Amino acid sequence: MNIPLEDNFSDVLEISDSDLAEKARLDANTIRKLRSGHFDELALFRVAPVLGLGARALNDLAQNEYRPAAREIDGLAVLNTPFHDMRVNAFLVSDPKSRKAIAFDTGADCRPILDRVAKEKLAVKLILLTHAHTDHIADLGRLKKETGAPVYISERESIPGAETIPEGHEFNVGNLKIKALLTWGHSRGGMTFFVAGLARPVAIVGDSIFAGSMGGGNVSYKDAIKNNLEKILTLPNETVICPGHGPLTTVGEEKQHNPFFAGRV
Repeated sequence: MNIPLEDNFSDVLEISDSDLAEKARLDANTIRKLRSGHFDELALFRVAPVLGLGARALNDLAQNEYRPAAREIDGLAVLNTPFHDMRVNAFLVSDPKSRKAIAFDTGADCRPILDRVAKEKLAVKLILLTHAHTDHIADLGRLKKETGAPVYISERESIPGAETIPEGHEFNVGNLKIKALLTWGHSRGGMTFFVAGLARPVAIVGDSIFAGSMGGGNVSYKDAIKNNLEKILTLPNETVICPGHGPLTTVGEEKQHNPFFAGRV
């Protein structure tokens, strides 16, 4: 499935027009044009340092020159479903040998997960939740009932029907090893699940980071940035990042091309 980038360059300009214009020494009309998608390279390079963004990476995003390479890994399935005016990802990771699997989030509708499970004759042993925002757990009741699998979420963000786990908690499913990393900031209990045992390491990150962007720092922008830098972008470069919205990417690609992090790792 060809999933588009979640954010374009104007989506990352999260500061008022007047403040941004003053700090970048630009007029407000220029800022408004940038937000509307008008490309102005000089203005963009003035704006980027004010926002703490990588200018070259932001420029590439503005010109639609960044697109992470498509990823296909045996044992990793992306399930993309519509939720109101957006689309949301859920993931199914399975051990090709034992056919045991883990579901990560539910998306708006867990039917695609259940269909894939039936088609590939998988046994879902765990349901792991990256965070408790509605678009990611909308169909949790049905997924839990249909699979009979236990549900786990961060101890900082409990919900009915789920057991809570601390950072560092580890699971083993077949030959797969999963470690929970607390990458909060977008949400209070945001978790990244680092999975080893497939052809390449995989990080299920929820809304902590997207290809070319990141989830808003709804709880703490400062901590969201810090956790992404310290806990996701220090993973091996070949690690496949599986975000809650938008296409798959890798740690190496985001270190180079994500305006929030380029040049900082």
